[in-house]
Amino acid sequence: MKKSFLISIYAILIFITLIIFWIIGTYNKLVKLNENVKTQWSKVENVYQRRIDLIPNLIQTVKGSADFEKKTLTQIVEARSKATSININPNNLNQNQINKFQKAQESLSNSMNKLLLVIENYPSLKSTQNFYEFQNQLEGTENRINVERNRFNDEVNLFNIDRNKFPKIIIANFFTQFKEKGYFKSQKESEKTPIVNFTD
Repeated sequence: MKKSFLISIYAILIFITLIIFWIIGTYNKLVKLNENVKTQWSKVENVYQRRIDLIPNLIQTVKGSADFEKKTLTQIVEARSKATSININPNNLNQNQINKFQKAQESLSNSMNKLLLVIENYPSLKSTQNFYEFQNQLEGTENRINVERNRFNDEVNLFNIDRNKFPKIIIANFFTQFKEKGYFKSQKESEKTPIVNFTD
């Protein structure tokens, strides 16, 4: 009787110990995946910031053309201001926050695309060295944005799949930092990244 009681106690203690180790392992894996998402988010922010930092150079280059439409420049300055005013907490990368960030960035992209279309009417501006250099920087930045967004979505996918598996989801739901993350989505009516081309 005593022996079977002790075996039962030991079995329960072993079971509880295994559960504790499983919880610790699950938590630590979620921490690692969550940190990977936040690291990739900082890379996304970095490439978007690079694009934002290029805009004053673009405006200075374009302002050199005295008859250039001022309304177009005003629109891009306003869009840049809106894009820089959106700050996302990396601990709260839910779909709503990602959509908010993406909407502001798409507004800036649309304004820049309008500006670049207007520039087509200014061949002398297109042929300047400053504009040529800006063209190369902008193309490189747009490519980087696409790459980093895709990498971010990959990290989010790994995190979401892991945290939503049963029974891990039970542990994930106990901690606010392990909420499901949001994805970057394709712009409406756009299946691919816009190609910036200044050549005829």
